[in-house]
Amino acid sequence: MTPSDDAHAPSPLSGQAVLVTGGARRLGALIARTLHAAGAQIVLHYRSSAEPARALAAELNDVRADSAALVSGDLLELQSLERLAAAAVSAFGRLDILVNNASTFYPTPMGQIDERVWSDLIGTNLKAPLFLAQATRAALSERGGLIVNLTDIHGMRPLRHHPVYSVAKAGLIMLTKSLARELGPQVRVNAIAPGPVLWPESGVEEPLRRHIIERTALKRSGTPQDIARAVRFFACDAPFVTGQVLAVDGGRSIAW
Repeated sequence: MTPSDDAHAPSPLSGQAVLVTGGARRLGALIARTLHAAGAQIVLHYRSSAEPARALAAELNDVRADSAALVSGDLLELQSLERLAAAAVSAFGRLDILVNNASTFYPTPMGQIDERVWSDLIGTNLKAPLFLAQATRAALSERGGLIVNLTDIHGMRPLRHHPVYSVAKAGLIMLTKSLARELGPQVRVNAIAPGPVLWPESGVEEPLRRHIIERTALKRSGTPQDIARAVRFFACDAPFVTGQVLAVDGGRSIAW
């Protein structure tokens, strides 16, 4: 394909509206940019990252006018989830895709687990995706929509010192499969389970990173773009796929 041909290629998500939770920074921002480049209108959710969210919305709107909007809300508050969903649907008058990207991650060693960390990790990683799916069900069903949940390979193989996080992501995997049955045939529901792709901003020292990469089949870490491309695949190229969990982990889950 020549550059001129590519410039005139159809945008597979043209006119579709996408809500990305935790869309202001890191992986969420890249997913938003990737789906926007495919033609989608983007609703960026944020909680405290107001400045990065506004900057990203401005960036996307500079590329294509009136193609990005902002919604804020605390994913731990049930009423906030209802408002967030309603605002996302009203931003462009429709909702085609929900990307449950927002996540909380930190260690919870046995003996140090309390109700606060349980509520935080389960709330962000499992409760919010469930109630957002429920709140957006009607809008997604009307459009023959899609939900993509960002889970983790540690939802299938537990991460030491992270039992609550691992349980939350395991629950999100089962939620993905359950919602695929509950919301079908109108709505497809799939998940992506990243491996060593985007390291947490703190808590994973270089020796541990090397150890993890060494136990990965491809012997290297991936990139956030690998995850964003997987989201785009579910959105653009997988109309007959639902209830599936795609491990994007360089073979980490088979080379344990």
